[in-house]
This record gives sequence, structure tokens and C-alpha cells, in this order.
Amino acid sequence: MNTKKLLLLLLLASLATAFFAFDLGQYLTLAYLKSRQADFAALYAANRLTVLGVYFLIYVTTTALSLPGATVLTLAGGALFGFWTGLLVISFASSLGATLACFAARFLLRDWVRARFGPRLVAVDKGVRAEGAFYLFTMRLIPAVPFFVINLAMGLTALPLRTFYWVSQLGMLPGTMVFVNAGKELGSIDSLSGILSFNLIASFVLLGLFPLVSKKIMTLVRQRRGKPLDL
Repeated sequence: MNTKKLLLLLLLASLATAFFAFDLGQYLTLAYLKSRQADFAALYAANRLTVLGVYFLIYVTTTALSLPGATVLTLAGGALFGFWTGLLVISFASSLGATLACFAARFLLRDWVRARFGPRLVAVDKGVRAEGAFYLFTMRLIPAVPFFVINLAMGLTALPLRTFYWVSQLGMLPGTMVFVNAGKELGSIDSLSGILSFNLIASFVLLGLFPLVSKKIMTLVRQRRGKPLDL
């Protein structure tokens, strides 16, 4: 391993170690973010671009290092920024972070990823060889496999990083829309009656139905292509 790769690996290891050593995960919980919602809203109102920039960097770092908290960050982004701004920022941050994780798996963590996710890599590599970008698109659209596992596993395939990025951007967009909308509705709750609001209930119904509807759609698409759904 050359010096540049070694330094980058040490940086990634240091960031991941710091996250757990300082228990930074406590700040990526719904309870914490809800308790500070008014403070974050005031800060965002006063410094919109700065808050958006910091949030973007936190999201990219969390996703790139495969740390827990991306789902909570997505909900928080919807609550703080609203639907359209939240969707724009989160869509690009999640795709960039996923691509960096894929890059790290391909050029730095190959042996670790192979040892940790070996059995899953066989199926993923076979799927990419047979279907290319469409296989990744299916995995993104149907969350049958955790997203961070997809990021790492794809790093050991021959799929180009640029293809990984734009397919991830498109494939994750519908799910991102559902979660950002749910976060927006959660952020609007200011009383117990808000829990029973139609918009919030509808948002959580969408969260539950999205994987089922996506799988049904992709099953129909694959049947038309003459291929089974095998994730």
C-alpha cells in the first residue's frame, strides 16, 4: 500500500474511531434533534447557507464512513429545511457519500469488505455482470439490502464509479422523497393532536408501502425483460 493510500486509510479510521469514542451518535437521534429543533430552526433562519453547508458535509461524511444516522439525518433535513430544499441537499449528499464509500471499498478496504460481506459479494458481482447498472438501480429502489452494504459491495465490482453515482442518484430519489416528506411532517408536530394529522399518517403509510410497491413494479419490469427478481 502506497503512502497516499495509507494516509487516507488512517484518516478514515481516525474519523470512525472518533465517532464512537466521543459517542457522537447521541446527536444523531430523533429524540436529540427534536429537543433542539427550535434552536436549529433559529440558526437556520439566521445563517441558511452555512447551516446547509455544514449539514451537507455531515451527511456526506456519515454516509461515506458508513456510520449509523443517515435515516435520522434525512428526517431531520425534511423537518428543518422543508421538502424541496431538503430533497435537493439530501439527494446529492447521499449520492456523493455513497460514491465515496464505494471508492474506499474499491481502493482501500477491499480485503476487509471481502472478509465482512463475502457471501453477499458473490450475488452482487453476478448481478452486476449480468445486468450492469440496472441491477444497482433495482437494489437502490428496493431496500432489500442495507444501503451501506450496497455501497461497499459495489466497490468490489467492475461497475464504474461515475455509473454508480448517477444510478444511485436516480435509484435513491424516490425513497429519499418519502423520508424527507415524513421528516417534514414530523417537524410540524407541536402538540399531541399533531400526531393524528392526516399528512403525518399518510407519510408513514408511504414509508410502509414504498418497499412493497417498488418491489412489485420491479418484478413486473423484470418479468417483461424475462428475468426473475433475485436480490
